[in-house]
Amino acid sequence: MELRQLRYFVRVVELGSMGRAAIDLDLVQSALSQQISRLESELSTRLLQRTPRGVVPTDAGAAFFREAQLTLRHAAQAVRAAQQARLSGTVSVGLAPTTAAMLGLPLIQAMQARYPDVRLHMVESMSGHLAAMLNARELDLAVLFDARLQAQPDGRGSRLWQVLPLLSEDLFLISPRRDHEPRPSHMRLADLADEPLILPTGPHGLRSALDTAFAQAGVVPRVVLEVDSLSLVMRAVDAGLGATLQPRAAVGPGPQAAGRYTLVRIDDPQASRVNLLCSLSEDELSPAALATRIVIRDTLQALVQEGHWPGTQLWHHDP
Repeated sequence: MELRQLRYFVRVVELGSMGRAAIDLDLVQSALSQQISRLESELSTRLLQRTPRGVVPTDAGAAFFREAQLTLRHAAQAVRAAQQARLSGTVSVGLAPTTAAMLGLPLIQAMQARYPDVRLHMVESMSGHLAAMLNARELDLAVLFDARLQAQPDGRGSRLWQVLPLLSEDLFLISPRRDHEPRPSHMRLADLADEPLILPTGPHGLRSALDTAFAQAGVVPRVVLEVDSLSLVMRAVDAGLGATLQPRAAVGPGPQAAGRYTLVRIDDPQASRVNLLCSLSEDELSPAALATRIVIRDTLQALVQEGHWPGTQLWHHDP
């Protein structure tokens, strides 16, 4: 029996609906039903009874509900006691520029609120550089974009990173609003064969994703400039030297930033970028780094769910 199963059961009883509880818990309903069924099998008794208006606890379920609530309260008290022990240490986190624009400050604020004695060392760089730093043990955690990236052999044999997909970002053709006639709201990669593009170079996650997407679309992109700096890419776009393909985060948060550019969503299903939370293996991470990994995930989920990171979709993980 697991605490999450108790939490799922309690929420179902509180809401009186498997469907509403699944939405509240950010689970697919089939996964929630499966967890409840496992709990009932382990207890060898029926806990919930389905009715035309939802679900209600059986007599056994009502008794279990009260004890489950008490157990969850005790678990929450244990968490607070552990947090009050003042976790400390230094954690190094690497973010690409587009990710830093959306996640950087909220992450810093969340860490200060939860773990004020943990000192963050934040590094903003292109994803290829961050991958090299993670392999060299110069970072504890990084948000990267290329699932093929893995830790390199270090004398003790090859060791893979811990990798958790967080969200996928739609890609947009971004050009200066002043320099173009109105564009459509959506385009395909096949429509961009003659578009002068400003892109990062090959070692970085976005360029790898774009090269794959263009190849699948049967298009050879017209790359007029390669720049490994997001700020310089956007300045070159501002200067009218070409357009770029980036996630919405490249123009920065807020509608004012987006108002300077024309953003055209790329419709090809392969034209997206997956944000991956990558870390050293758990036996190499300090307690502070393990805690920071959870805060990164929670902060990112809140940004997306509250509408502060447009053009993204969260990855849902099976419980």
